[in-house]
Amino acid sequence: MKKSIHLIIVLAMLSCMVPAPYSACAASSPARPFPQHVRYAAGTIKPGFSQTVLDNDVRTFFDRWKADYLVSAGTSSSGIPMYRIIHSKTTPQETVSEGQGYGMIIMALMAGYDPDARSILDGLWAFSRRHPSSVDNRLMAWQVPENPDTGIDAAFDGDADMAYALLMADNQWGSSGTVNYRQEAHRLLAAILESMVGPQSHLPMLGDWISREGPPYSQYTPRSSDFMPDHFRAWYDITKNSAWLQVLHATQAAISQVQTDYSPQTGLLPDFLVPVSSTDHRLQPAPANFLEGPDDGHYEYNAGRDPWRIGTDALLNNDAVSLAQTRKIADWIHSTTDGQAHNIKDGYFLDGRPLRPDDDFTTFFAAPMGVAAMTRPEYQAFLDDIYTHVSKRHEDYYEDSVTLLCMEVMTGNFWAPTPPPRAGQRKMAIPPVTMLLLNR
Repeated sequence: MKKSIHLIIVLAMLSCMVPAPYSACAASSPARPFPQHVRYAAGTIKPGFSQTVLDNDVRTFFDRWKADYLVSAGTSSSGIPMYRIIHSKTTPQETVSEGQGYGMIIMALMAGYDPDARSILDGLWAFSRRHPSSVDNRLMAWQVPENPDTGIDAAFDGDADMAYALLMADNQWGSSGTVNYRQEAHRLLAAILESMVGPQSHLPMLGDWISREGPPYSQYTPRSSDFMPDHFRAWYDITKNSAWLQVLHATQAAISQVQTDYSPQTGLLPDFLVPVSSTDHRLQPAPANFLEGPDDGHYEYNAGRDPWRIGTDALLNNDAVSLAQTRKIADWIHSTTDGQAHNIKDGYFLDGRPLRPDDDFTTFFAAPMGVAAMTRPEYQAFLDDIYTHVSKRHEDYYEDSVTLLCMEVMTGNFWAPTPPPRAGQRKMAIPPVTMLLLNR
């Protein structure tokens, strides 16, 4: 009888290691379950509350986020239940690739708490495959339903976050299941590099629709929130493709140049950047209405993500360049708000003047500043105040998604994907209950 039980268990385990029609194998135990309690760079801080409180705050915020923005979206041709992240509570019919990327990263991080994390991540990815860009079909159309008037093409950040999430999923569950995460990630990274990175600038381009030389959009007209040094560093570590080091160094150089030339007191970056001239590729703030509106050259609803994107690299990798860039922003925001979170405004000119002095507080601008404040131990009270303001407040898809990701960072639960073990090193994880049965 014991031998029969042992054989059944082993066969069941082996069945989850080979691709098959979508099944319960997708719910296998993650290798890095939430919470992770990552130790960040020395000399950085977290909110000054107990780790139990911090973890529970993330769980509570995640539950609300999932209930508000995750919706079913049919079934893929291979039988995978698909999911999408809705762009707004008031327009549930719309999804953007950025939201799919956010959702996939969130699900990779929350595996172990949410038992459906893997199947949801797979479903978000399957939905993105159902809606390819018309320019490079390895990428996702930036908006669903697709609108020919606004372009059925890709935007950099959505696919970049999806690639990062696929590599996280490979760390969590391996790539021998229904979705070969590692293979899909490498295919997506190849598309990003070929279709959305400037061949001479090495900067992220706005999307796969960009003409390299322009005008008006070119490889020298990036969106500052597409500067994701932690992503580029992880991609190099995993692929060993030196092109990602070039992207990392080019974006860090661009950030430093703009901070020096246009925001020496604040460190703020504008939503969009353009070259000084056709022959001078140094960057400057974009003019009004360059792409999205009159504030394209200011610190607004794209650039508001910058302290989180750059700060995450400083915290995870102890990179001196990212640390200095983040601290410049942290020093200014602490000073201009008198260390009070409720004084954080809804957008700024690069010299620090508020764009809309009388606008209400929003978590979108505050939560990324919390990540920046983590780089200065002397700003502990400010960090605690920011965290208190954002962790209990809910707004809409964009604000809540960015806030949840920033909370993952602030609570010590954000981690970077790492290279798989060398051949012969990977071992199949055996759940403790199964091991107990095998040893009986």
